[in-house]
Amino acid sequence: MANVLKKFTYQTKIYYEDTDAGGIVYYANYLKYFERARTELIYSFGYNHKELNDKFDIKIVVHKFSITYKKPIFFEDKIIVESFVRDVSNLRIEMAQNVLRDKEVLAEAMVELVTIDNMGKPKIIPEDLKVKLSSCIQLKT
Repeated sequence: MANVLKKFTYQTKIYYEDTDAGGIVYYANYLKYFERARTELIYSFGYNHKELNDKFDIKIVVHKFSITYKKPIFFEDKIIVESFVRDVSNLRIEMAQNVLRDKEVLAEAMVELVTIDNMGKPKIIPEDLKVKLSSCIQLKT
């Protein structure tokens, strides 16, 4: 049996406000698509960021982010953002993310998230959330 990463997908379309005068998505807007996909992943586990903050005094914040742009995205394109959990520890979540149009990879990203409390100090991920994130790492096929 091989190990493969499970993926979470988020779909959206490109609006005029996302683009520059040439109808191409402005490079910084990719960050929004990646963030929305990660937020939807958290929602899929039955959590939201407000609840994590209010109930557990925890924020999930970006520590490192790198992106490789491969091809442009255009006005009214429909895209899918794939998110893969690669590693989870008590304080860190590592993910890979891709933006696709019709199965073609347009951008690839690596993100390292850390968890902090409201004072900005490291805070351990709630066990239930850690288990749910960890369950996404590998799927036996």
